[in-house]
Amino acid sequence: MKNTLKISLKANEKIYLNGAVVRTDRKVSLELLNDVQFLLESHVLQPEQASTPLRQLYFIVQVMLIDPGGADEAREMFRRSLPLLLATFDNPEILASLKQVDRLVAEDHVYEALKTIRSLYPIEQRVIAGSDQPPLAVAGGTF
Repeated sequence: MKNTLKISLKANEKIYLNGAVVRTDRKVSLELLNDVQFLLESHVLQPEQASTPLRQLYFIVQVMLIDPGGADEAREMFRRSLPLLLATFDNPEILASLKQVDRLVAEDHVYEALKTIRSLYPIEQRVIAGSDQPPLAVAGGTF
């Protein structure tokens, strides 16, 4: 058995465990004694929050954990999306991490893949903010 993991939850907080949604009615600590795929409610991305390429990838991967019934479809969407992301970014840290995410998903370490994607958000924001693309020229002006 691997190391145990202790998680503290607030009253009415949710945790997603291997596809099950658990909500507590009071403050509680859970001790996970074996390997389990989980996601804390605070890490669940809502569809309207998937507003950048990496957040969209995160949303796809989170479906694998939250909805095991839709995991196959989400994996297929992941397989189609990842090459597009690899072609989109030129930041070496993002590219290396996306390759790691691919390996983690292939090995069914979905939680670790999500953590890796989340760690890339600040880099993605810098890439987006530092974009030196000129404004798009359109008839009658620029955007």
